[in-house]
Formats: sequence, C-alpha cells, structure tokens
Amino acid sequence: MGALLIMVVALVGYIVMYQLYGKFIGKKIFAISATAKVPSVELEDGTDYVPTKKEVIFGHHFTSIAGTGPIVGPAIAIIWGWVPAMLWIFIGTIIMGAVHDFGALIISMRNQGKSIAEYTAKYINDRTKVFFFLIVFLELWIVIAIFGLVIAVVFMMYPASVIPVWLEIPIAVYLGYLIYKKGKNVMTWSIIAVIVMYATFIIGYYVPLKMPAIWGIPPTGVWTILLLAYAFIASVLPVTTLLQPRDFINSHQLIIVLAILVLGVLFSAFGGNLHMVAPAVQASPAKAPSMWPFLFITIACGAISGFHSLVSSGTSAKQVRSEGDSLFVGYGGMLMEGTLATIVVIAVAAGIGMGYTPKGGEMLTGVAAWTTHYSSWAAAAGLGSKVSAFVDGSANMISSLGIPKGIALVIMGVFVASFAATTLDTATRIQRYVVAELFGDIKLTFLTNKYVATIVAVGSALILAFVTGASGKGALTLWPMFGAVNQTLAALALIIITLYLQTKGGAKWMFAGFPAIFMAFMTIWAVIVNQTKFLGAHNMLLTVVNLCILIVAVWILVEGLIKFFGSYGKPTVEPEPAT
Repeated sequence: MGALLIMVVALVGYIVMYQLYGKFIGKKIFAISATAKVPSVELEDGTDYVPTKKEVIFGHHFTSIAGTGPIVGPAIAIIWGWVPAMLWIFIGTIIMGAVHDFGALIISMRNQGKSIAEYTAKYINDRTKVFFFLIVFLELWIVIAIFGLVIAVVFMMYPASVIPVWLEIPIAVYLGYLIYKKGKNVMTWSIIAVIVMYATFIIGYYVPLKMPAIWGIPPTGVWTILLLAYAFIASVLPVTTLLQPRDFINSHQLIIVLAILVLGVLFSAFGGNLHMVAPAVQASPAKAPSMWPFLFITIACGAISGFHSLVSSGTSAKQVRSEGDSLFVGYGGMLMEGTLATIVVIAVAAGIGMGYTPKGGEMLTGVAAWTTHYSSWAAAAGLGSKVSAFVDGSANMISSLGIPKGIALVIMGVFVASFAATTLDTATRIQRYVVAELFGDIKLTFLTNKYVATIVAVGSALILAFVTGASGKGALTLWPMFGAVNQTLAALALIIITLYLQTKGGAKWMFAGFPAIFMAFMTIWAVIVNQTKFLGAHNMLLTVVNLCILIVAVWILVEGLIKFFGSYGKPTVEPEPAT
C-alpha cells in the first residue's frame, strides 16, 4: 500500500468515525447538553476559569496533548513495521484514545473542573485518590523535566528554530492584548500573527542561534534552566495573556504544517519519489523488546495517552464554554492527533527514503536510508534520533513543493519546538493544580497559593533535570519507564470513566470498560517486564520507582473492580448535570 493511499484512508476514516462513533458516544453515552452548567462559566475568574470559543480552546487542547508525543512514539515504533503502527494508531485513537480524552473532559466539567485525581475519590474512595495523586505527580514530574530537555535538544539540532520559537511569545502576548483588551477580531488578527511568526522563520534561517556553555553549564543545561523559568512564568499568567493566544497561533500553525505535509505527500507520490521503505512488519528487530506489549506502550500520544486525561481535566475543562463544545474539543482533538501520528508514520517510513545523510557519511536513499537509521533499537531510540527521523523525512516531502530543504527544516523544527513548549507550560500549570489540590486536601492552605504551588512544580522538575549533572539530562534516568507510567495512567483514567458511566445505568460502561481492560492488561504486563529488566541490570532507582508504579496500578485496578462489582454497595444512578 502506497503512502498516499495510507494517508487518504486514514483521514477519511477519522472524519467518518467522528460523525458516527464520536457523536454516538457524546449524545447517547455521555448525554452532553449544550445548556448544562459548566465550570468555566460558574467559576469564571479571568485566570484559570475562562469561557472560551471552541476553536480557541481546541487549539490549546490539541497543542497541549500533542507536543512531541505523537512524533517520538511512531518514530520509534516504526521499527516493528508500519502496519502494526498504523493499525494501533487508527483503532486505538477511535475507540480508546478519543473516548478516554472526551470522557475525562466531560466528567471534569461535571465536577467543577477538578482533576481526574481529585474526582477519583467520588467514584472509588479517598485512599485511591491519594494513590492516583502520586502517579499523576510522577507523570507530570517527568513530563516537565523531559520536555524542557526535548526543546533544548531541538534547539541544538536546529538552531534556526530558536529565534522564531522565542519571538512567538511576544507575538502571542500582543495578540491576546488586541483580542481581550481591545476587542479585535480573533480570526483576522490571529492570521496576521501567524504571518508575522512565519516571517521570523527567515530571520532564524539566516541568524541561527547556537547556545554556548555558560559558567561550565553545557548548552542543554542552559536551555533547560531558561525553559523551566519560562514555564513558571507562563503557568501563573492568566490563560488569556499567553496560553490561549499562543495556542491559537499554534492551531493555525498546525493547519498550515499539516496542509504542507499533505501536499508534500501528494506531490512526492505523484512525482514517483515517495515509497514505503520501512518493512510492513518486522517482528524481531535487533535488540528491541517484544512488539507485545511494547508497541502499545511506545505509541502513546497518537493512539491513547494518560497525559491527555490530565490536560482534559486540568486546563481544558476550565475553559470549554459549553458541553456542546466538549465533543469537538475532546474527541475531535484526539482524532486530529491521530492524523498527525499518521503523517509521522509516513514521514519516517517513506519520507526518510527520499534522502538521509548519516553522520560522516554520504546521502542514502530508499531502503538503505531507512535501514541505516533503524539498524537497531538502540540506533532508533535516542531522543535526537526520534526527532530527526520525523523532521528530516518531513523536510524531504516538503521540498518536493519547491520549498528549499533548509527552510523546510526550520518550519518543522519550529513546529516541534513550539508544540513541545505548549506541553511544557500546560504540564506545569496542571502540576500546579495537582499540588494545590493535594495541599488543600491535607489542610495546608498556605501552600495552595499559585506561586508556591508552581515553585514546587518547577523546582521538583529542576532537581530531576540536574540530578545527574549540569547537562540537564537527569530526567533521562526515569525515561525508560515513562511509557509504561503514561499508559498505566491511561488505563486508570479509563477505569474511572467506566465507573462514572456505570452510575448512568445500563451497558454504557462497556464503551470505556473494554478499553480499560485492554490497557490495564498491556501496561501492567509492560511494567512487570520492565521490572525484570531493571532488576537484571541492577538499577535500583528504576527498580524501586517501577515497583511503586506497579503497586499503585494494581491497587487502583483492584479497588476499581471491587467498586464495579458492588462490594461497597450497588452504585446509585447519578443525576444528569443541571441545566
């Protein structure tokens, strides 16, 4: 099957399934109502709770859940072949990921915009909430530290992206001023903002900024410090100051980049230069773990990701202005991410074959290019390798449109870095909510202040980033277990959604229950395999942390099963939201 056919089938499939399955889930299973009371209106404070147009909040939601997740997962999982990768992305997105994201969003909207960890107490019990808080804090702790490093790596690999990414901030702040203070038209001025941002690409191309070592701190360490400082500032500002206008710019950027990539696929395919050079199936690549269960752990964003439940119930639930918009934001946002993951698969399975130059070598094409880059699991698993496979493959396809490859690399480098930046400050803001909720529950109200809670969020990530030295790569010590942690969280979120749907009566619970069973089985299996590997390597840090994750996952699973089967009493039917 050609790359063009894969893209067309996937895109048409997502559109059809949104109309059929998505709307069925929204209307018949969750019974969304456009007139229901929502927290963004009831609790509006101008800082976190802000009723927002669905197009704007869609931009925030998508760019927050996407980041580099749907890029790095498919870019490494392709080593098992493009067929299993595409099947998991397409099926997982529709019946698991989109249900997971939308379910977490709508339940939070019906619980004052509280995080999924907070409303766990309502649907299971208080002690389970504490355990859920622990795994959520761990997930966000790693995300904040590792995404600071991801952006630093992108800046080092593609220095032409530095100036455009940083200039996007003042452009977004001024856009927010025009829209929210001066009442200017959102669409008109956001388009102008995007045009101005793209003009900065030329500056970046001619003035690439390479960070030097400062006071003995390597460039990656310097960037990590600057990025975490930025995350602190961005996460305490009102969402209308930076988060919403920048994410609206990024939503336009997404449309532009996807359009360019789709056109790149079309022109490359019709020009006879685009072929699937990755194997359809490669069950046993060199030094790679087993496809089962690790395919379902490696491709998280783009199929289903626990981090999405934190965004849905963290920032998005506080800004969606009506339940009528929630399906477009939650379910539609996940389908858009599946679309991006599909393009990533094509870029790394076909685009890379149009031209790849290994370090110190001559340019390779075709199967030789793919085989060299993916010669083994170790060769494909590096952070830079994941990013470069997508950026280089995409730039190859874009260059078929007549755009110089150097400019194409800037476009894709900025795309990756700016989306990662959105995830970074959204994760920091969510961690602030989590910390404040946790301190509030134990009556330490003076620690619920947004500045104090954010210091805890950023400070803990800073410690993790520099625990192994000045390079800022400390989060990589926990990175080997991140995929399993993330997907364990997805399974646990689906358990909560299942229990919520059980209160509605009938068989509605099945639409989240069966995905919950599948994800719980796969992730606990992966955690157990990882535990064996960490023990064999005598890595006590990963062994201890991974064991804690296993205990928490099994505990919440058991508590959920007990609750489901009625040992704590038969569940009462929860009333529909007030209108």
